[in-house]
Amino acid sequence: MKKKGLIVFISLFVLTLFLAACGGNNNEKSQEGSEAGNEEKEKVSVEIGMLKLTSSAPLFIAIEKGFFEEEGIDAKEVWFEAAQPIAVATASGDVDVGATGITASLYNMVAGGEELLIVADKGREQEGYSSTAILVPNDSDVETIEQLAGKRIGITQTGSTYHYMAGRVLEENGLSVQDVELVPLNSIPGLMESLESKQVDAVLLNEPNISVAVEEGYGKVIAQIGDEIDYQTSGIFFSKAFADNEDAAKRFLKAYIRATNYYYDAVLVKEGDEIAPGENYDEVIEIIAKYTDQDPELIKKGLPYMDRDGKLLASDIQTQIDWYAKENLIDEAIDASEIVNTELLEEALNELGK
Repeated sequence: MKKKGLIVFISLFVLTLFLAACGGNNNEKSQEGSEAGNEEKEKVSVEIGMLKLTSSAPLFIAIEKGFFEEEGIDAKEVWFEAAQPIAVATASGDVDVGATGITASLYNMVAGGEELLIVADKGREQEGYSSTAILVPNDSDVETIEQLAGKRIGITQTGSTYHYMAGRVLEENGLSVQDVELVPLNSIPGLMESLESKQVDAVLLNEPNISVAVEEGYGKVIAQIGDEIDYQTSGIFFSKAFADNEDAAKRFLKAYIRATNYYYDAVLVKEGDEIAPGENYDEVIEIIAKYTDQDPELIKKGLPYMDRDGKLLASDIQTQIDWYAKENLIDEAIDASEIVNTELLEEALNELGK
């Protein structure tokens, strides 16, 4: 009996060791799988060059709501004081992502051999939404764009988005920049002061400055740019190196799309002709105020239009290039395909099931 008991004991001991070994192997495999999963979701540090503008709202939302973090993107804000340096920093790789206006100087950079890609919407002129408008002094007898012939029109800078909008809208109404005098005033405050003091006959202004000029009684709107032309005013740019990292690029865009959805549903949905604030309206206003250091009540006066899914108005990029080239504001025309990439956003949308 003792011998038989010893044999049973030894057998059970061996079996226990065997099962333990199997369990150890399974644990090792499980750990390896977990480590592989962690590698897939390993955080990617992404530096984003941007301005403290309301049109950067989706980026602020993606940071504040944790959308970037959920995609494994460690988003780092890099603040700039002007638009053009953002494009330069993106092309040089000093930042991975740039969020800024699309200007003649950007196209000149690309024509000169610099590489960067416009991948998503960050603001556009859209019919039915107040974003940028042409204003005249409140007591002016000018009521239409055609009546601007021979007048002095204030813009920010030569080759700027304001220069482009003025030129295109004039052409849509049978005039050209040769029929007016464009006056570069360098800044938005400069435009507002010149309108109020009547140093110019008209200016282009964006929201909320349009509302301020109208409410304070020194300006009146004669045309909304979005009602006159379709125009992609600004975009999300990727450096070439970041765009080449397709996994990280798509993860970034998935977070951005979630943020544009959140922004659109909160502040841009209309009931009839009027915007009906969404469930998250106050939260979005507070987020924008936090990142732009603006008064929430001022922000509410004008929120820029953006495509709900962040889609770029890609066809307009070639239209812009051709116009700038015609006006000799860029050294040479380029093919929009050199600077536009919509595939990354489409793939990100597909992965989100959209």
